[in-house]
Amino acid sequence: MEICIDSVLSGRYAITGGASRMAVCSMLSEGGLTPSAGFFQFVSRMSLIPCYAMLRTRPGDFIYAKDEMEIMKADVKVLKDSGADGFLFGALTEDGQIDVPACKLILSAASPLPVTFHRAFDQVADPVKSLKTLIDIGFKRVMTSGQKDTAEEGLELIKELVKESEGKVTVMAVSGVTKDNILKLHTECGVREFHASAKRKIETEHNRNRIKIGASESNYVMVTDKNMVAAMVALHPVPEEIRRSYSPVI
Repeated sequence: MEICIDSVLSGRYAITGGASRMAVCSMLSEGGLTPSAGFFQFVSRMSLIPCYAMLRTRPGDFIYAKDEMEIMKADVKVLKDSGADGFLFGALTEDGQIDVPACKLILSAASPLPVTFHRAFDQVADPVKSLKTLIDIGFKRVMTSGQKDTAEEGLELIKELVKESEGKVTVMAVSGVTKDNILKLHTECGVREFHASAKRKIETEHNRNRIKIGASESNYVMVTDKNMVAAMVALHPVPEEIRRSYSPVI
């Protein structure tokens, strides 16, 4: 059970809820961007469960210019030095194909650490062909909602992708994964790994004047709900060897 987080508080709640891996980002409100080195290092030291770092320089599409790729390549080195156990990355061409040169650049920079191809996959033109491309170039996991808004809606495609993967890459279900559908996704699709935010909204305590700062609401923040995480983990248990690696530092 991988939980995506963009704050220290969310990291602590993901750990205490029983997550087996964290996807560490900034700006989950924008789909997740590259975290700062300081934030990533702090979170990775809180727990011994694996922490993967998002590589995404900006919101928007996944078609990257050469300078953006150079930035993400540099981020890989910094985040490796900060304790990353793996990365999440995805890049596409303008016609919806996997950007193979961009992906190979990141895979090479990240080696020997594993790289997950993130939800850019849900925008590819041909998902089965793209899955085979990702296998060929060395990705370890592929995140997908079956090219629908939620994994439950995309169940049929996810099932097909799990079959087509032939165990050569792990297909992860993402988007709208909850305690109410995790067993369905597991039994009907054969999915063995899941990615979720498990977020709840909490009111902030210190915006006294109720003014809006930036595009997001200033009166609320989204944080991981440890009870949501625990409910999903209870239905799809974490292997005991991973569970024993949890750090008591919370």
